[in-house]
Amino acid sequence: MPTTDHTFASTSPADNRVIGNYRLMNSEEVAEVVDRARIAGNWWRELGFAERRKRILRFKSLLVRRAEEIAELVHAENGKPREDALLEVVLTVDHLNWAANNAEGTLRRRSVRPGLLTLNQAATVAYQPLGVVGVIGPWNYPVFTPMGSIIYALAAGNAVVFKPSEYTTAVGEWLVQAFGEVVTEQPVLQLATGRGDTGAALCQTGTDKISFTGSTATGKKVMAECADSLTPIVLECGGKDAVLVDYDANLAKAADVVAFGAFSNAGQTCAGVELVYVHEKVADEFIQLLAERTASVRPGTAADADFGPMTMPRQIDVVHRHLDAALADGGKAVVGGTGSIHGSLISPVLLTEVPEDSAAVREETFGPVVVVNRVRDLDEAVDRANGSEYGLGASIFSGSRERMEQAASRLQVGMVSMNAWLMYAGAPALPWGGVKQSGFGRLHGVDGLREFARAKSTTRERFPIPLKLTSFARHPRTTNVLLQISQLLHGRRS
Repeated sequence: MPTTDHTFASTSPADNRVIGNYRLMNSEEVAEVVDRARIAGNWWRELGFAERRKRILRFKSLLVRRAEEIAELVHAENGKPREDALLEVVLTVDHLNWAANNAEGTLRRRSVRPGLLTLNQAATVAYQPLGVVGVIGPWNYPVFTPMGSIIYALAAGNAVVFKPSEYTTAVGEWLVQAFGEVVTEQPVLQLATGRGDTGAALCQTGTDKISFTGSTATGKKVMAECADSLTPIVLECGGKDAVLVDYDANLAKAADVVAFGAFSNAGQTCAGVELVYVHEKVADEFIQLLAERTASVRPGTAADADFGPMTMPRQIDVVHRHLDAALADGGKAVVGGTGSIHGSLISPVLLTEVPEDSAAVREETFGPVVVVNRVRDLDEAVDRANGSEYGLGASIFSGSRERMEQAASRLQVGMVSMNAWLMYAGAPALPWGGVKQSGFGRLHGVDGLREFARAKSTTRERFPIPLKLTSFARHPRTTNVLLQISQLLHGRRS
C-alpha cells in the first residue's frame, strides 16, 4: 500500500526500508474501534478471572514460542540488536505470567473490618473493570512497555485499544494479531494506528482510562486532551536517572553496569543512566574504568551490534545540542564528543565536570551520553539527584547496606536499585512509575492491576442496633453516648 494523505510508512532506522504502511486513523475511525471494544469488553468481563487467566497464559505461551519472530521484527523496525529484543520479550513473558496468576487474588471481592459506628454492618470492597482502556505506547521498548499496561488492564477485566508509536506500528500490529489468535471470540485487544492526532482522538472517544508512556512534553498534551471528559490517566514519562557511586563500591561492577545502563538501546531508555555522581575519593579510578568500558562499546545496524541506531531522527538533534552545551559550559569529553554523531549512529560519549545547570544535566538526553560528576559523599549525591525536575528511578552502588538504604529512602524517585541497575523492572510484583515530571500512577504489580480497576464499597446490615444514627428520630442522648465511647477509646494522651 503506497503512502498517501491517509496512510503512513513505518521504516527501519538502519536503512530506511519500509516495514509496513498503516492508516492514519481519524477520530471517527477511532470511535468505531472504541465502540467495538465496549461490546467486547462486556463479554471479557463476564468471562471471570479463571477464563481470562487461561487465555492470557495461552498468549504467554504463544509469545514464548514465537519470541525469535517478534524479536526479529523489533530489530528491523526499532533498530535495537536482536539479543536486546529477545531480552525484552523474556521480561514481558514474566509479567504476563504474574498478571494472569495474581489478578483474582488482588481484585476479588473481600471483607474489611467495619468501624465503631458500623459494627452491625458487613463491609466489603470489590475492584471492578473500568471498561475500555486506551494504551498509547512508546517506540523504545515496543513490547515490554505497552504490555505493562495492556496485559494488566486485560487481566483486570478490561478491553484495550492500543495505539503504538508510529515508529513501531508493525510491532504493535504483531502483538494485537497474536493475541487475537488466542482470543478469537471478541476483539478484546484492538489496534489504532496513526500519529499524534490518532492518540488525541483516542483520548476523546470515550475510553475509561488512558495509559501513556512517552516524553513529559507529550504526556502533558495527553493530560490536556483527557481533561475535558475527565478521563483518568496514568503517565509514565521521561527521566534523568542518576547512579550514585560510594567510596567503597565495587567500582569495576559499577562501571560495567553504568556503561550498559547508559548505552544499551542507544541510550533510548526512560530509566537509562544519564548521570553518575561518584565519591571524590574514587572518582579518578571509576572514570578510568568507565572510559575503558565505554571505548569498547560499538554501535551498528547488525543484529549483533552492542546497540543500534537512533530510532527517532529528531532525537539526534537533542543529543547534538546537549553535547554542544556540555562542552561550552566547561565540561570535558573523556570518550567521544560531537564527532561521535554519524547520522543515526552515535558512538557512546562519556562527559565529566559538566556544570549542574547545563542542559546536558538538566534535560533528558535520551541518547548514548553519560555525565559523571564528583561529589564529596553519598549525601551530596542524593541532594544533586534530587535537584532534577524528573524522578523516575535511580541506582546506588556502595559497600554499606545501611548507607544505601538511607540514601534510597531520601531519593525523590519512584524506584531504586541497589548495587544493580533497573532490577525493579524485572520484578513483576513491584510497581513501576515516577514522581515529579516523570509522571504519576503505577504499572506492574498489585498497584498496576488496581490502576485499571475501580474500587466499589458495599455495606450490608447484619443485625439492627437500638442506636439510630441516620434518622431524624435519633434520640438526643445517642450522640452523647457515642462521644463518650469515642473519648474512652481515642481520647487518652499518647
